[in-house]
Amino acid sequence: MAAPALWQPQEQGLREICTLLEAHISPNSDQARIWQQLQHYSQFPDFNNYLVFLLARGEGNSVEVRQAAGLLLKNNLRTTFSSMPPPSQQYIKSELLPCIGATNRAIRSTVGTVISVLFQIVRVAGWVELFQALHKCLDSNDLDHMEGAMDAIYKICEDVPEELDVDVPGLSERPINVFMPRILQFFQSPHATLRKLALGCINQYIVVMPSALYMSMDQYLQGLFNLAKDPAADVRKLVCSAWVQLIEVRPSILEPHLKNVTELILQANKDSDDEVALEACEFWSAYCDVSMPPEGLREFLPRLIPTLLSNMVYADDDESLADAEEDESFPDRDQDLKPRFHASRLHGSEAGEDDDDDDAVNVWNLRKCSAAGLDVLSNVFGDSILPTLMPLIEQNLARTDDDSWKERETAVLSLGAIAEGCIAGLYPHLPQIVAFLIPLLDDKFPLIRSITCWTLSRYSKFIVQSLDHPNGREQFDKILMGLLRRILDTNKRVQEAACSAFATLEEEAAEELVPHLEVILQHLICAYGKYQRRNLRILYDALGTLADAVGAELNQAKYLDIFMPPLIAKWQQLQNSDKDLFPLLECFTSIAQALGPGFAQFAEPVFQRCINLIQSQQLAKIDPTAAGALYDREFIVCSLDLLSGLAEGLGAGIESLVAQSNLRDLLLQCCMDEAADVRQSALALLGDLSRVCPIHLHPRLQEFLTVAAKQLSPQSVKDAVSVANNACWAIGELAIKIGKEIEPVVISVVSCLVPILKSPEGLNKSLIENSAITLGRLSWVCPDIMAPHMDHFMQAWCSALCMIRDDFEKEDAFHGLCAMVAANPSGAVGSLAYICQACASWTDIKSEGLHNEVCQILNGYKQLLGNGGWEQCMATLEPAVVQKLARYGV
Repeated sequence: MAAPALWQPQEQGLREICTLLEAHISPNSDQARIWQQLQHYSQFPDFNNYLVFLLARGEGNSVEVRQAAGLLLKNNLRTTFSSMPPPSQQYIKSELLPCIGATNRAIRSTVGTVISVLFQIVRVAGWVELFQALHKCLDSNDLDHMEGAMDAIYKICEDVPEELDVDVPGLSERPINVFMPRILQFFQSPHATLRKLALGCINQYIVVMPSALYMSMDQYLQGLFNLAKDPAADVRKLVCSAWVQLIEVRPSILEPHLKNVTELILQANKDSDDEVALEACEFWSAYCDVSMPPEGLREFLPRLIPTLLSNMVYADDDESLADAEEDESFPDRDQDLKPRFHASRLHGSEAGEDDDDDDAVNVWNLRKCSAAGLDVLSNVFGDSILPTLMPLIEQNLARTDDDSWKERETAVLSLGAIAEGCIAGLYPHLPQIVAFLIPLLDDKFPLIRSITCWTLSRYSKFIVQSLDHPNGREQFDKILMGLLRRILDTNKRVQEAACSAFATLEEEAAEELVPHLEVILQHLICAYGKYQRRNLRILYDALGTLADAVGAELNQAKYLDIFMPPLIAKWQQLQNSDKDLFPLLECFTSIAQALGPGFAQFAEPVFQRCINLIQSQQLAKIDPTAAGALYDREFIVCSLDLLSGLAEGLGAGIESLVAQSNLRDLLLQCCMDEAADVRQSALALLGDLSRVCPIHLHPRLQEFLTVAAKQLSPQSVKDAVSVANNACWAIGELAIKIGKEIEPVVISVVSCLVPILKSPEGLNKSLIENSAITLGRLSWVCPDIMAPHMDHFMQAWCSALCMIRDDFEKEDAFHGLCAMVAANPSGAVGSLAYICQACASWTDIKSEGLHNEVCQILNGYKQLLGNGGWEQCMATLEPAVVQKLARYGV
């Protein structure tokens, strides 16, 4: 029987596709039209055959056209390969293999990329010939073939390393077992590209650690030592990357060699190539993060610390140097506006904990990595690094000539980096440090002014702590006024640093700011008039943080007259689709909460705008044309959070606004949104409205309860723990207000809360606390439903109650505990020791009524058990717990 004829391209089809690809890569062509034509061609069943033919055999065409064919083929294969007719699949595979060693490096590289994508679809078993071809190329001793095979293997290792470590029918060995010895041999290749690809391949396996690598570990480590001083920077960088990965995921492997590795890393940290030095510098933080014994590093500190310090000096090509030249007359560019992320409202003990130190220009480089390394070392070694570090800092600070400004800046950065780790040794010298830093706020170099703002912010907690020391208040006032002065700097970078530093100081200083409110607000609003968009966002944050810090103190006419008119003017000026509304909405949220009823005079237009924003975004989701805007759910999230702020600030005063609006229906829709952050903020608002005007939720109460209960299923908790947290809290708030009407969902809610309390490992603290409080609130309003089931959860519940700080929510939970035990005293006898521990967890029960209830319960059990039984129970408790129970008269 004759062999089937191999596919051949039609000459005209080939010409048309070449012409199209030439236009596709030309910068001036009409890309939309070309894209349409490519879509048209892709309808033909053999279009991909043409592309692979061009890539593999299109020698008459330019390399760029052949590459374009290959990249188009790669994208098509992802979506269409599985549905292609088998002859086409076979043709594409067979055409790629001979090109692994193509003489042109760009073609080889494109072929390697296509092979890697195709391999991800068919895996080893679907393309055994690939491994035979790769093996043959590796053993060929022809540089093009070896490099092409290594490039393809590297790309496969990068995408799906575990796929080479599988048993395959028809192959006697796993592919990785066959490749590993050959790849390790390339560590000694005279060709830098092969050394680099070989290292890159094996580094991909450090995390998954197949037995092939584990068994060859000595050879691999020896290879790394040999390549540490390689002439090629790319190779040296990969060696450092290997040490960093090994210390992160397999520290035990490095332990016997640690001294040698650390010595090599220290040398690499001084490498003339910045990328090598940066990769080496990652080692110090990684070492400390995996809790390796710090003593292993101690002997290197006298050499390591000067290295970090010299690497913290601005490089001449650091983009921050160019940015720092821009004063406020330069308009912001679009790329200056970093994407911002609004954190949805979260109710509970972990709300509002976020990372500061958000760097102005988010490009990771050697300078930042070195400063982070110094910070980590200071936290591990504490004051013991000061004798090495301080003389270097003092030496740099003493260099006052203009040419040495970068070294002075580094000294200030170093003082900020060690602020937390070395505070014990620095605290006695804080007045001198501050006295030294304050004049630098007026330095002629903007980057010294900006880093001084940051460094002062790193000490703000300790500056506030030392307010009662001699001159402590004078020191605080100088810093406050110094930062306010810099907020009005003409340089944009300094404005940003000063504003961020001031927000940090506000958080620490809180009510200490009250005597300075007028001057603070005057400076902030003066800045408001001159800042451009990027820095305005940070200014809003400083205003919002001020409101959080001083609360109701802000509610005075003289202050409101300073800051509300400009904010309202901006609020009216911004369109509903303008993203600059986000930080303003956030700022208003803090202000509404701080002013409380004082915000009433501004509330109506703000409330209405939030409703309009939610409505127009819900329309944009279905029909952007009708809404006149593209859907962006952040408008909804920020609006819901501001409504929560209004509910919290105005209390029952929000009732008339809610009554006249369709908020209830919009809110229910948001509670069912597919986006977790929308549901999270919607459920927070549901809880806030339950507190202040539950009557307006009434017509759709059961729907709200059903939707909220649904968020507590085990899968929902796993998928979106913060949403579950707010749902749990909202159900508890509703229970208190609506009483018996909550009965239809009680059992389904409790069945979800019990697993959370029984296996709290890995769940966040606020979800556990809210679950315990809500369980208590349900028990308080429905004790007869809850009491028969309490032996399922009493012990885990009491353990969670012990962790909650004294407040009204804990009181509610204990009212529930008492009501349930009263309804079924015998049901809780087996958990009595746990109940006693929970009762002993109070510092002081403020409510006399609750105190009496607890006394009744405990004394009731004492009588029920008789002296013998009661003493037996007491004997199982810690003496401190027994002592605390005495306050209940038992």
